[in-house]
Amino acid sequence: MPSTRRTVLGFTAALLIGAASFPGPALAQSKELVVFAAASLKNALDEAAGNWVKDSGKPAPKISYAASNALAKQLEQGAPADLFLSADLDWMDYAQQKNLIVKESRVSLLANRIALIAPSDAKTKVTLAPGVDLSAALGQGRLAMGNVDSVPAGKYGKAALEKLGGWDKIRDKVAQADNVRAALLLVSRGEAPLGIVYTTDAAADPKVKVIATFPEDTHPPIVYPVAITKDSANPDAQAFLTWLRGNGAKASFEKQGFTVLNKSASSS
Repeated sequence: MPSTRRTVLGFTAALLIGAASFPGPALAQSKELVVFAAASLKNALDEAAGNWVKDSGKPAPKISYAASNALAKQLEQGAPADLFLSADLDWMDYAQQKNLIVKESRVSLLANRIALIAPSDAKTKVTLAPGVDLSAALGQGRLAMGNVDSVPAGKYGKAALEKLGGWDKIRDKVAQADNVRAALLLVSRGEAPLGIVYTTDAAADPKVKVIATFPEDTHPPIVYPVAITKDSANPDAQAFLTWLRGNGAKASFEKQGFTVLNKSASSS
């Protein structure tokens, strides 16, 4: 069993970013569009959804943000949603294998990068090269990152550090968070000297800065797939998915640093 210590965060993802929870009866019976989306999409997706409302005249979608693993599990447990946007292929594959999504609607929508961040006023310098050791830069502090067994950003971060030979050196100095935005907040508040988040997360918070970006060959490709859920009966689900694939949303995603892929995908 890994010896990594898990930090018990004194706040919940729901307070930070409106993380997903089981909608109550009123929501379950309503006709509003319900979207489950990875926490790292918040800034870009909020803007894209706002533009969709202006363009289409449709009601604003109800977007619940959390870690992709949490959202996939909630879908499996019957939580009502019309669209699922995951931060990695694994959890969308899981949803597909459990027959929770419409396979034919699945699209690899976006790509991203992961980076090492520090508070904006830090003077820390790190080179992410083979043999990297973050111990000195961490000092008595901890490395904030998503849960390394389930949260996509945490999985990517661990994989990258393992590839570079630096994981075993700091595995006992990791503060694991429930989602990537919670890890971001630990660094933003100065509670952790370093963190691993998506470059798009770093761009969304002026209190942090990127001190190094992980080489893309150190971890699996970071792909964000989207699909309509199997139980969705909302006609706006397809309309919103089409919007997300078009030029109307492209600017919002690129503004936050995502790379737009927009490629139809099938189960891996």
